[in-house]
Amino acid sequence: MGFTKQDSRLAVERNRVAFLKRIETVENGRPWPLVTLRQIHSDVIHCVTDLPQQALAGDGLITQTPGIVLAILTADCLPVILADTKRPAIGVLHAGWRGTMKRIVEKGVGEMRRCFGTQARDIKAAIGPGIYSCCYEVGPEVRERFESQFEYAAELFREAKESDPIREKYPLLFLSARAPGHSELPKKIFLDLVEANRQQLIAAGVLAKNISASPLCTACRTDLLFSHRAERGITGRSMAAVAIRPPATKTRRRRHS
Repeated sequence: MGFTKQDSRLAVERNRVAFLKRIETVENGRPWPLVTLRQIHSDVIHCVTDLPQQALAGDGLITQTPGIVLAILTADCLPVILADTKRPAIGVLHAGWRGTMKRIVEKGVGEMRRCFGTQARDIKAAIGPGIYSCCYEVGPEVRERFESQFEYAAELFREAKESDPIREKYPLLFLSARAPGHSELPKKIFLDLVEANRQQLIAAGVLAKNISASPLCTACRTDLLFSHRAERGITGRSMAAVAIRPPATKTRRRRHS
């Protein structure tokens, strides 16, 4: 669904049209306008009222305009869709660890309130497939940056010991070993990106019962999904999209005497 080096432009364009047909956003043979972004791992959110005349850079889109499909592309980062259940207002956000640290989903809720009058309690949020804590290893500098921003950061990380097949097979060899040659193996650090974004949505006022998350990890399920990390950068992109349907046209009934 994304224009990457590994995919031909024609194939991606065909895939996008097929997708728009599948979600019934093609009328009279023409697909609804599809708005995407040049994603830059930021907290930049654009309010869209019509098809932009030039490419937009950022990581979030919101609109009140029916008949426009807002979309972001992912291959490990989280797609987050927001929908106001009381008024026509929607948003879609791209949340990797950088965007999450910059509170993009929290700001997305705020932008919908500022632009459309959306109340957070009326929002339903869907977190799509991404790389989950089972596979999302990060460095200590990422944990330190989260700890500087979020009081609940400790809940977002877990540690696991590095495995060493030789130590596991011959543990007696290492009983009297001393550093540096046989020091303790470093611990791996894993980030729960889904929980980080769920906490932000709750902090912004979205009700916990109105937040759903896909159970699929992109790195675990490369048979179904694209994973930049698991596939070493040679992969495609998934698309998360949302749109508001135009109101149905009412036909006046003839009255018979």
